[in-house]
Amino acid sequence: MTLRVTAGQLSVTIRGDAVAPTEEALDRLTYDGVPAALMAGNAGLWGPDAAGRAAGRLGWVNAPETSRRLLPELSEAARRFAGLDRVVLVGTGGAVRAAEIVARAHGADLTVLDGADPQEARRVLDDRPDRTGLVVPDASGRSIEADALRRIFEHAFRAAGAGPAERIVVVTDPGSPLEATAKELGYRVVPSDPEMNDRFGALSAAGLLPAALCGVDVERLLQEAAAVLPALRLPYDNAGLALGAALGAAATHGRDKLIIAEGDGELPGLGGWVEQLVAAVTGKDGKGLVPVVLEDPAAPGAEAAGDRLPLILGGRSGGTAPDTGLAVAGPLGAQLALWQFAVAVAARVIGVDPFDEPALRETHTAVAALLRGTGDGTAPTPVAGEPALVDGDVEVHGPAELFHGVKDLRGALDAVLRAVPERGHLAVAAHLDRVADAAAERLRPLLARRLRTAPVAFGWGPRVLHSTGQAHMDGPPGTVVLQLTGAADEDVPVPGRPYGLSALQLAQAFGDLRALRSRGRTAVRLHLRDRAAGLARLESALGD
Repeated sequence: MTLRVTAGQLSVTIRGDAVAPTEEALDRLTYDGVPAALMAGNAGLWGPDAAGRAAGRLGWVNAPETSRRLLPELSEAARRFAGLDRVVLVGTGGAVRAAEIVARAHGADLTVLDGADPQEARRVLDDRPDRTGLVVPDASGRSIEADALRRIFEHAFRAAGAGPAERIVVVTDPGSPLEATAKELGYRVVPSDPEMNDRFGALSAAGLLPAALCGVDVERLLQEAAAVLPALRLPYDNAGLALGAALGAAATHGRDKLIIAEGDGELPGLGGWVEQLVAAVTGKDGKGLVPVVLEDPAAPGAEAAGDRLPLILGGRSGGTAPDTGLAVAGPLGAQLALWQFAVAVAARVIGVDPFDEPALRETHTAVAALLRGTGDGTAPTPVAGEPALVDGDVEVHGPAELFHGVKDLRGALDAVLRAVPERGHLAVAAHLDRVADAAAERLRPLLARRLRTAPVAFGWGPRVLHSTGQAHMDGPPGTVVLQLTGAADEDVPVPGRPYGLSALQLAQAFGDLRALRSRGRTAVRLHLRDRAAGLARLESALGD
């Protein structure tokens, strides 16, 4: 069986056992008038308990049209950055991930720094500081990471003889603490729309400005997205409704692992953006979808299983849907609009509040509490004290009972894999340098080859902390998290704060562990005393 819905150059294909439950959900959504209600900004779509949070957060549904009013502001900001060689984007969340994939899809040079790794930050800081412009998106103005990185770059600009006021542009809500600080320091401020929740902020100022500064034609991107809006309002032949129904029906019928692969390589990184959107919106109350991004459609973990829903993402040339699964293809702007609509619909089918993020709030609270303890210059206190075992450059921290009788790293990894229950999944979170420690990504397929009964996800720590962690902590049960931390050769102090990036990075990791363990999730931390040697030891331990 095949169900295919198109909207111009956009297509959604659903095949096999996924079709029947999708059609049932579609009938219910159509009967309830969901497309028109969502496009009209009806805050009651997810029930009375969610209505308060949804109210005033649905401006994104019309963003392809309303964000056009930002174009003069974006053009002016681009003129201000004219002559600079590089744009650096610091911050976290869905809009940052969207800006990154928009830039990549258009071949634009955008450097994204969304973590607190001191080695990664130092490398970015040392690269042409006198020729760099900085974008700081922080809607609330209270992000610890964005504040720290902004302060560090201010110092670096001054040290390079470049005035920060000419190099920094801020995107924040009117009236936020960051707006007041930015105006006081003379930075350009682009106001964000408080009705565009960050998770759904791909086409907001925070998502569009960095791409515009890199030379991307964001007006064309908005045109691609706007071309989909008429179809999203229809009760029938609605690609967004069909996709949302398929996602929601899969989650409620036991296929709660969304296995994502990019089929044609035309939109690199799109899978990662879809991953964070799906995880943060649907993964709560023990329900939702756990997204897992693969290196390619044939990578380890792509095997068919009763709890997995394969998804192939493609650009304009499209992609072939699996025997049971989904394929989505189309221009980038259209896909951004489509996916935001569809995931909001899926949340209704699943029965969760798309705007609530209880686990992420707990993690952020834990991070702030750990940093308050660094006033005397000490690092955050580890969640677990002494390691359960040490093998070469790798320390293993975790429940003592899990590693009882284990003698080496290979045995420890086997114990972690055995801890993953049937219908569960393993999530690797690497609080490391995304560039210098890129070898960490090779661990996912190695672990997946060993663990054939459950999928294995990989994410860089800060991205897990701010998005996919919601599904790991509050989504379907059976999560086991394997966290990687590493010693840094040098620290980067945060001006005006009693801590540096090393302390912030550890606080992020330990805060995540606290939130995981408070929810009864199994979590293990591997600390690399030497990063390169530790990663090589891990690869060796996972070899045949």
